[in-house]
Order: sequence, then C-alpha cells, then structure tokens
Amino acid sequence: MITKPEIKEGERYIGATVSAEGVVTHIILLPGDKNLNWEKSKEWAESIGGDLPNRIEQAMLYATVPDEFKKDAYWSNTHHASDSDYAWSQNFNYGTQLIYTTDYKLRARAVRRLTIL
Repeated sequence: MITKPEIKEGERYIGATVSAEGVVTHIILLPGDKNLNWEKSKEWAESIGGDLPNRIEQAMLYATVPDEFKKDAYWSNTHHASDSDYAWSQNFNYGTQLIYTTDYKLRARAVRRLTIL
C-alpha cells in the first residue's frame, strides 16, 4: 500500500528519488532560510529536523521550485570528493553547481526525507 507523505504546515513536497536497490525517498522542503558557513548551515538544518539537500536534490529543487529560493547560491550537504575544505552548492540564479570553501557564507535551506523500503 502506498501512503501519502505527511506534509506539515510551511513545508513543500518536492518529489522522490529511487536508489539502485529500489528504495524510494521522498524529499520535502522545510521552511526557513539562513546565511551561514557550511558547518553552521548543517547544524541549523539538523536543529529544525532536516538536512541540507544533496546535489541531486538541489537539482530537483532548482528544476521544480526555484520560486522558493533567492537568486543566490545555497549549500548542499556534500563535501568535494578530493578536498574536504570545500563543499558543493547550487546557484538558484544560473542553475550551476559549484564548490566553495566551507568557511564561506552561503544561503541554506533544509529538507527532510521520508524513505520507503
């Protein structure tokens, strides 16, 4: 039986991803916006019951709900693979994904995930 994900007031349903193993994860955008360095952004997202979106989720957010974001760069939850002093971001003005040093201040939005096994 498929059930509808619970959406709380102020949240917005974005869509779902499916892993290679068939695990479905629903992505829900949480309300609120901060301008912090990467570490503080991750702490803030966790404090409101979420996480920063990963790079795939950020691309989904840019494609489906750009009106929910300022025309600015937003942190992802993903370090750069070869240098942990950098993390990935999504630019909501041009659509590009770029890396910045983690001490740099960018905007942050949080998502929560509901997984169906």
